[in-house]
Amino acid sequence: MGGNSFEALGFRVSSSSSLPFFLFYRKSLSTPKSSLCQVADNKDKMRGLKLPLNQTQRVRLQRAFEKLQSLSAKANSDASVTVADTIPVNYEDAFLKGHGTTDLNGELVATVCGVVERVNKLVYVRALRARYKPEVGDVVVGRVVEVAQKRWRLEINFSQDAVLMLSSMNMPDGIQRRRTALDELNMRSIFEENDIVCAEVRNFQHDGSLQLQARSQKYGKLEKGQLLIIDPYLVKKGKQHFHHLEQFGIDLILGRNGYIWIGEHVEARDSMVIDQAKSMEQSTVVEGINQAYTPLEMRQTICRIANAIRVLTSLGFNVDLNLIMETVELSSSLKIDIHDMLGSEFHVLVAEMEAERRSLTTKRKR
Repeated sequence: MGGNSFEALGFRVSSSSSLPFFLFYRKSLSTPKSSLCQVADNKDKMRGLKLPLNQTQRVRLQRAFEKLQSLSAKANSDASVTVADTIPVNYEDAFLKGHGTTDLNGELVATVCGVVERVNKLVYVRALRARYKPEVGDVVVGRVVEVAQKRWRLEINFSQDAVLMLSSMNMPDGIQRRRTALDELNMRSIFEENDIVCAEVRNFQHDGSLQLQARSQKYGKLEKGQLLIIDPYLVKKGKQHFHHLEQFGIDLILGRNGYIWIGEHVEARDSMVIDQAKSMEQSTVVEGINQAYTPLEMRQTICRIANAIRVLTSLGFNVDLNLIMETVELSSSLKIDIHDMLGSEFHVLVAEMEAERRSLTTKRKR
């Protein structure tokens, strides 16, 4: 199969019979500029994907990505840009040049590969595969790396460790009060090194460090689950990052920093709403039914969801609840074993499923 047939995809498949795999490469100069813009995001996402594929799987995967590329070409051609691409702006109205842009010969051009973002008059390019750039209000998942004086330090895939102050979280007793010296001595009973914690970005300090808060009952220590680390740009900001999968009894937290938590469901309740007597009664019931271990079926479901996210990440698709559940349902309906989900055949099936889904969505919009 000739290499030119893969130029529309931004990658090619080696014809080597021993170990065929994806090779990322730049397009030829004859490739239309609009097409190059459309696949810039997918090209970067596909970097490093290596799968052993037979001839049939190579052709199927090629067709799936050709279909995805053709559907993307019909969308906004200004969404993705590469270096030196011109960013269309209205020169009659005032605008501000942001990160990833520069003025060249009277035109606004991109200096990095990424997605064009517009906030009021500010125009900037959000780079792909960059480290996590926090925003106030982001839901993040982190790992405790240090217990310091009146604070915990968390690693959240940022250039600096984030800080969670003792005063910025709910105490175990749920009572709103001043923190005492005894509370500070008992900090390790709340979080200790290597604990996984969910929190929210509160603000930035003058030195550039990040401060977190965990005042809501939905934040706190995460247990009985699995932590996945993916590229942050694959997790888009949405209205809801906490998902309770009722049919599985599993909590799914999509951290904006690329840390994803999949674990056994934990009932979150607000101690400020219920009275103390009801709180004691409910805690007694929870202690009675709480198990010291996670059932085998629950662990298998957690692994199935985790593998679905791994497949979507390998293919460079944005990770959201709907796509995750469609991938899980596809593996269950085809009775694919959990470890087989990471194989080449399932990657091809997911790519074909996503191409078909986007095609149907485009037809409905018409």
